Amino acid sequence: MNRPIPPETFYDAVGGHAFFAQLTHEFYRRVAADADFRAMYPEEDLGPAEDRLRMFLEQYWGGPSTYQEQRGHPRLRMRHMPFRITTVQRDIWLGHMRAALATTAISPELEEILLDYLTRAADAMRNTPDDAPAEPRKGLQL
Repeated sequence: MNRPIPPETFYDAVGGHAFFAQLTHEFYRRVAADADFRAMYPEEDLGPAEDRLRMFLEQYWGGPSTYQEQRGHPRLRMRHMPFRITTVQRDIWLGHMRAALATTAISPELEEILLDYLTRAADAMRNTPDDAPAEPRKGLQL
């Protein structure tokens, strides 16, 4: 008896773990080199943040559920609420993510899908009006 082959997930279509590992590594390499933006990340070593983002993206796009198993529900808005995120921070984050994405071999069609999601997600993390006075906040722990 032939079983139907399940449809390929986005995770599989982009190359699975290897793709997301490259994307998040390249992203955090850029974060590490951006002193102002890097200050949002309290950990001395960006490795744990890189792992968390990779696991989140893998799970979101149909890969392993490691993020959920280790950290519970993503609760992205809640996890980002302690940090000042304006349009400026959103745009810097997206700029580093776009540059990281450019290092991958993703097809233009899949890149468009991923960028649409990343843009909407980054926009949803904004929690401070652009004209609000600056105040110190804790570092970022996705």
